[in-house]
Amino acid sequence: MPTRIAVSSLKTDFSTQMWSRSFSSDSGDLVDAVVPFMGESISDGTLAVFLKKPGDRVEVDEPIAQIETDKVTIDVASPEAGVIQEFVAKEGDTVEPGTKVAIISKSGEGVTTHVAPSELPTQDASAKVEKSSPPPPPSSPPTPQIQPPKATPTQPSPKPSATEPQLPPKDRERRVPMTRLRKRVATRLKDSQNTFALLTTFNEVDMTNLMKLRSEYKEAFFEKHGVKLGLMSGFVKAAVSGLQNQPIINAVIDGDDIIYRDYIDISIAVGTPKGLVVPVIRDAEKMNFAEIEKTINTLAKKANNGSLSIDEMAGGSFTISNGGVYGSLLSTPIINPPQSAILGMHSIVNKPMVVGGEIKARPMMYVALTYDHRLIDGREAVFFLRRIKDVVEDPRRLLLDI
Repeated sequence: MPTRIAVSSLKTDFSTQMWSRSFSSDSGDLVDAVVPFMGESISDGTLAVFLKKPGDRVEVDEPIAQIETDKVTIDVASPEAGVIQEFVAKEGDTVEPGTKVAIISKSGEGVTTHVAPSELPTQDASAKVEKSSPPPPPSSPPTPQIQPPKATPTQPSPKPSATEPQLPPKDRERRVPMTRLRKRVATRLKDSQNTFALLTTFNEVDMTNLMKLRSEYKEAFFEKHGVKLGLMSGFVKAAVSGLQNQPIINAVIDGDDIIYRDYIDISIAVGTPKGLVVPVIRDAEKMNFAEIEKTINTLAKKANNGSLSIDEMAGGSFTISNGGVYGSLLSTPIINPPQSAILGMHSIVNKPMVVGGEIKARPMMYVALTYDHRLIDGREAVFFLRRIKDVVEDPRRLLLDI
């Protein structure tokens, strides 16, 4: 759950300030709900939405607003139980840690219950006219009626020339500001294209044995570990094996140096209603199938409910993106900076394949590796993707380390 903190004073610098839970006014009844500390790398955010209305009852630590940053969404929580007296910020405002958002009355005294504009009493239109209209003037002799001259027929407007584009009316368009997360994703992906020498290589994987392994042991796996056995853990283990065999793909360029990582932190790209996030599986090389599945399950739930922390998305040395869950047959994924490569998974499709001299239907998946050609040569990229194929097609290789 995101950290929810309120401050009692804004006189000191936020980086060194001791944050308190809340502070009261002179009467002791009113407390302020403020923007919490959002992380070392985040200086401000956008007040995205209020979750409550003035006059609503709230409990301690109950979210009353959400702050959207370029990485995560953070809740502003009520520091005390009470009634929201008023909001002192607006949706769309840029706010910093410590910014006052709302005033809470602990007793609820003097707070007017919120009434929607549609619920306000309305007056009859005719009554308004009667009230606002001046009294009629005294009667006077009738004015002789003058017959207006006949209108001259108007000429039809000329038809637009054939070269004029016929644009749709503006009332059929909607303009919506980009969220900070979407702007951040757009900037990073464009920076990736502008910086890296992107190249993609492809291969095709027979999923028969991995799917058979999953089918045979899924019930026993769930009974022992309390989590379902999916296909992602198999690909994570295959990626770990490939990165250990081709360590250059786990490396990164830093100026005129190459930094080799002696750890494997795998980012898993997750699409959410608010945008793309990439939580990280730390030290994946030390995990078994069950530990990987549990970690993926936890991170995916947090991604979908917007409770991922900054630490859970920081870093990562290699990314796996599974476009197959949306039905993608083939794609060229874009590297997640500052990493040097990304593996793309796709849909599983039954296709006729030649197996042992016979044509058989096999569940096949295209896999793609996009890599930074400044650092990684085609040889290493192809060998890595070939290792993915070998391990997924025969998971026993992981046990025998061959």
